[in-house]
Amino acid sequence: MGRKPLPLGTWGTIRIYVSHKNKKGKPDRYRAETYFRDFDGMTRHVPAYGRTKTEAESNLKDRLRERVRARSGGSLTSMDRFSVGAELWYEEVLQKVKDGTRSTGTRDAYERALRNHVLPALREIRFGEFSVSLVDRVIKQIKAKVGVPTAQTSRSVISGVCGLAVRHGAMETNPVREIERIEGGKSRRNPRALEADERRMWFQMLSSDPKAIEADLFDLTVLMLATGVRIGETLGLIWEQVNFFTSEVAITHQIVRAKGEGLLRTKTKSRAGERVLKIPSWCVSMLRARFVQGVRLTDPVFSDSSGGFRDPSNTRRSFRDARSPIGSELRRNLGRALKECRQVAGLTQKEAAASIGCAQNRVSLMENGRVQIEVREVETILDAYGTPAGRRSEVIEIAAEAAKPVAADAMAWITSHAFRKTTATILDDAGQTARQIADQLGHARPSLTQDVYMGRKAKNPAAADALEAIADDL
Repeated sequence: MGRKPLPLGTWGTIRIYVSHKNKKGKPDRYRAETYFRDFDGMTRHVPAYGRTKTEAESNLKDRLRERVRARSGGSLTSMDRFSVGAELWYEEVLQKVKDGTRSTGTRDAYERALRNHVLPALREIRFGEFSVSLVDRVIKQIKAKVGVPTAQTSRSVISGVCGLAVRHGAMETNPVREIERIEGGKSRRNPRALEADERRMWFQMLSSDPKAIEADLFDLTVLMLATGVRIGETLGLIWEQVNFFTSEVAITHQIVRAKGEGLLRTKTKSRAGERVLKIPSWCVSMLRARFVQGVRLTDPVFSDSSGGFRDPSNTRRSFRDARSPIGSELRRNLGRALKECRQVAGLTQKEAAASIGCAQNRVSLMENGRVQIEVREVETILDAYGTPAGRRSEVIEIAAEAAKPVAADAMAWITSHAFRKTTATILDDAGQTARQIADQLGHARPSLTQDVYMGRKAKNPAAADALEAIADDL
């Protein structure tokens, strides 16, 4: 049985010999050589030279790579490392973002997964060494270590790089295609929408909260509830896209924060996201009231303090604060006490959050009396601050009273996305089809709307009629 032939575009063992010696008899020139199987099936001898063994071997490898590129018409070979293909693939992603076929958010998500998880695991692996079992093991490790969403993004990144390698002839098949679908440990939660009494309570909270008023959340919520648009699309709306004569708004852009670029106004997430929506009269009234204050057509409908576009992240933070309004006097006293203990300990909010093991935003919410805190958590906080026993007992006594629930605690689950789901639920209850609701939300697939929230660019006038009925909730 003959020796198994080399795969096309690869080479065998590299051997190095002395090709010349100086007058003293010491080697001063080396020859590195191997056999390369060309793309016509013929195996050919390929030599290269250098002053040292290392230089000769390096020159030979460079020559072999150039030979592969010239013969295969691609820039990747089975001998190239994953990191080389990842760099080429990411350049394609950047070009797609520039062309408008990929969002900056997608780019940033891919970049994070590539840098933090994929490259550390696969950087030095050559494409000829890839296997289904290798990729499956890496993805499962990422899922176990970080979580399902990151594993899913990492899978997409690996698939993209391997797909590029297949197109360049460096791999025969994409091993990611054989990996089973990544499933979460828990089933997806049912969509939760605000009931009528919850909507009324929400708007009452916004009307009485100074920070919510300053953040302009009342009108922002009105538009989101009237249209079902995403928060980035809401902030990307400018006045020339509001038609008061037809009671319509044109959704074409969104505001995103791109790494290294700041705030950008980009096209919507997909072509289905570009849509013209009919809005109910109560939303038109709100927009008219804002318009008469004096604006330019190129101004955003919801601007920041300087008149520019608002940051979606900051706006979401305002929503988080609003769902946890300033509580009872006891909670405010507890917050002041915890702040005093932190300051006595000489800790900043960031340092306190690290010592407690929570987000910095939660420390701020606690000190402002905006969240319900269990006595056990207060004890943990005081331990981290090293609060003396006398003061500790006083604070715990306040915490026991402040832990009693208040009506606003029932609203703690609300996010800006909840209003999008609420709109979908109202339309569903009104008898609208999944296709109609998908058009309203900007989904290309009605199945996504049905699974997560309860397209065509055609308008859906009946949506405004269905939403008209909730005017009393505002």
